Amino acid sequence: MPTDCSATLFSFAPVEGRTVVANFDGGAITSDAGALLLGATDKVLGLTHRLAACFKDSRNPAFTEHAVETLLMQRVVGIALGYEDLNDHDQLRHDPVMAVLAGKLAASRADCAPVAGKSTLNRLELSRDEPTRYHKIAADTAAIEALFVDLFLDAHAKPPAQITLDVDATDDPLHGHQEGRFFHGYYDGYCYLPLYIFCGRHLLAAKLRRSNIDASAGTVEELTRIIGRIRARWPRVRILLRGDSGFCREALMVWAEANRVDYVFGLARNERLSGEIEAEMAKAQAAAEASGRSARRFRDFRWATLKSWSRMRRVTGKAEWTEGKANPRFIVTSLPRCTVDARRLYEDIYCARGEMENRIKECQMDLFADRTSAATMAANQLRLWFASFAYVLLCALRRIGLVHTQFANATCATIRLRLLKIGALVRVSIRRVVLAMASACPWQHEFALTHALLRRAAA
Repeated sequence: MPTDCSATLFSFAPVEGRTVVANFDGGAITSDAGALLLGATDKVLGLTHRLAACFKDSRNPAFTEHAVETLLMQRVVGIALGYEDLNDHDQLRHDPVMAVLAGKLAASRADCAPVAGKSTLNRLELSRDEPTRYHKIAADTAAIEALFVDLFLDAHAKPPAQITLDVDATDDPLHGHQEGRFFHGYYDGYCYLPLYIFCGRHLLAAKLRRSNIDASAGTVEELTRIIGRIRARWPRVRILLRGDSGFCREALMVWAEANRVDYVFGLARNERLSGEIEAEMAKAQAAAEASGRSARRFRDFRWATLKSWSRMRRVTGKAEWTEGKANPRFIVTSLPRCTVDARRLYEDIYCARGEMENRIKECQMDLFADRTSAATMAANQLRLWFASFAYVLLCALRRIGLVHTQFANATCATIRLRLLKIGALVRVSIRRVVLAMASACPWQHEFALTHALLRRAAA
């Protein structure tokens, strides 16, 4: 790679009698040397190769410089590295690490960089369901959705006895006039309302939706697809579905009961429900006033709405007195009392769903999943999926390479800051590409262990 030289010399305050100067003649240097770990993780998963198979490329090979797999690697790895905008790739296309990950150090044409710029990547994001004259790359949305589930299944050496699927909706604020924008009263702004489905840290679905719908809209269809694919590989696995009160809908509960899926959902309180736990609330209040600390009691009972439910179901009520006032909560479940008591059902099983909100925050805050500023919903759905695959890639790095390090439970942003953002001088010779990383990097041991574990996984 050519060395960029500059005659300009910048002088700064001297240190211990020595003049301090700087210029831009360092040559091929990168600030993202740790991205090599992402490349190694991608090789273990085959993620970008499998994702590329979900696209149909109708471009003329004679005039094609950047393959679809290269474009997808750029976009997914770029997001993982913190580059949220396509504009960033006008500089990243010259980054030596990006060239290494693409598997080519130079383009076949003199006027091209080893990897693509913003315009080519923009054409990828504007993919249609079928190739057209002006859109030569087409995305198979069903295949992309199935890939999330397949990557989850492949992450397990053997079928687990039971899995828990968490469902949740969140707001994706809009600041333009994107297709499908609606004002949402709860979030007090224009937004999309994407649906997420997780199993632990594994992301199974990220579905972009308009916000003028119920939070649970489309959940049955997504679960039918996902659970059908899971049971085709793991026919005996027990499945527990978990969500807040926005998913406590008759259609979803009836579907779960008909398909051997257990569930536990939050249940919005009302006067009838509150009346069921009056005695427990009185006991909790007395205990709290006597001890000066919060107190809670639980009660199981059979209950049904006056009109919307088709049958009686098990409901658990939490009667809590805290900070001088009542704090009642209710959940509905298909789990029988003989398998789990009321306290454990609420505290250990239902409340654990809050961890999913941390996963959504990682996707949106660390990996820019809410960066949906394209004009069409189809393009914004692809952007959401690219951010989601960046999460899957980092999650796999955390699961495979960081399992025995202090970063085993680190967030995506922490992994990026500590292990991916490493400065290095890149030297290219006839036989080798050498990245001389910063000697002062404090995470060298973690990097070495991660590298060893990824090589073992790839063997």
